[in-house]
Amino acid sequence: MTLPTPELHTARLRLRPFTDADAAPLYALHSSAHVLRYWDSPPWTEPARAQRFIAACRTIEEEGTGARVAVDRVRDDAFIGWCGLTSWNPDFRSASLGYVFDAAAWGHGYATETAHAVLRWAFDTLDLNRVQAETDTRNVASARVLEKLGFVREGTLREDCVVNGDVSDSWVFGLLRREWHPTAPPTAGH
Repeated sequence: MTLPTPELHTARLRLRPFTDADAAPLYALHSSAHVLRYWDSPPWTEPARAQRFIAACRTIEEEGTGARVAVDRVRDDAFIGWCGLTSWNPDFRSASLGYVFDAAAWGHGYATETAHAVLRWAFDTLDLNRVQAETDTRNVASARVLEKLGFVREGTLREDCVVNGDVSDSWVFGLLRREWHPTAPPTAGH
């Protein structure tokens, strides 16, 4: 079953399927050690990784296991990151949320705004009952984004990631349909 990647809009952002033209900005995003310092894999060192990521986005859509959207800022059409749902299970009505944003986009509420739009699609269109997210315990900003969206921290996965020899823990967050509030997302600083 194919899961078509949505085209979504917010007041400030356009969320759309990836295209081959996204390879260069995607590589710039994922090759930044600063941006990926809490990610579960090291920064990319070869530009071909971006094309493989875009191909993987198409594959999860075709397999019906997820969807990832590129995020453009409306005012200047700049690619600022991506957000996606993976591990979609229609029987359990669950999926996992993930996102990465350029450091210059941090602190403006873009991650919250983007994830809110994706969650609205997930609960309304996919009829999900549960969305899960994980973040490195040192990534307080990402935890704050999830909490603003209504996610509840459910536990800690101890030493579950080893990236470049650095062992880290992850927090597991969950958001249930009955806890979801589809009102306008909080803005930056709230």
